[in-house]
Amino acid sequence: MPAITLTSNDFNQQLIQSQTIIEQRMAEILSGQIQHNQLEDALRYGALAGGKRLRPFLMFASAQLFNQDISNVLETAAALEFIHCSSLIHDDLPAMDDDDLRRGQPTCHIQFDEATAILVGDAFLSLAFEVMSQDTSLTVEKRLKLIHQLTVASGRYGMIGGQMDDIEGEKKSLNLEQIILLQQKKTGALFEYACEAGAIIGNAGANQQQALKQYAKHFGLAFQITDDILDVTGSEAEVGKRLNKDQEAGKETFISLMGLEEAKIYAQKTINQAKQALEIFGDRANILCDLIDMLNNRKS
Repeated sequence: MPAITLTSNDFNQQLIQSQTIIEQRMAEILSGQIQHNQLEDALRYGALAGGKRLRPFLMFASAQLFNQDISNVLETAAALEFIHCSSLIHDDLPAMDDDDLRRGQPTCHIQFDEATAILVGDAFLSLAFEVMSQDTSLTVEKRLKLIHQLTVASGRYGMIGGQMDDIEGEKKSLNLEQIILLQQKKTGALFEYACEAGAIIGNAGANQQQALKQYAKHFGLAFQITDDILDVTGSEAEVGKRLNKDQEAGKETFISLMGLEEAKIYAQKTINQAKQALEIFGDRANILCDLIDMLNNRKS
């Protein structure tokens, strides 16, 4: 495989370059999935409809701290993004968040049907591990470790468990500590895996791995806080829609528990803690610092 490097010195260009790299690889993988049924069209629809691709970017940036050529990260990054796609499709279902639109396009169950959307989400989960198990750019030992860590991050102790906590949280009041623990599983676990996988593939030392894990933990929390902030500071129509859905569901958020201004202060504190975790890398970690700074400027 040709060498892959995030070459630009400009953060926005690096983000675009990363998106292009991962989306091209995802499209290549899906082009080989030919079953001659609706599932194949729905898989492409669910995976290639755009998005920031933050999790692959985190993995690329973490691995590049140790090796400029990150071509051996590509399959793991694609697998992680397939799992993220699975979570979005399932989250949008009527039994979950019941959303009709995702990034301005009909959600998978609206574009196709509910049964197809369920199967697409399931198929992405199995496809992720199919891709990783066939990655000959990594040793068998590394592949096994990466697969194991991703099953934990995406399963009952991570993303899926966090989603269950979120559903149950609609029936009871949660305090700040409980909200943080919920989000660390539902949202944060895949962010942590992205940085952890980059470190594993890059042969990082124990201290370096721990630093990236701490950065990712703070990144995931800052991401969710700024997401809640965006719910009340975005466009008027979208704010009303999202707030009404949260209120109807009885969901606690960082805003409902802390208030807008305190949430902004907490978000900045969390961002600063993430940057502090990267100090052992010096200027090499500027790309990761730029990424978490971006959270304060999110528009979507």
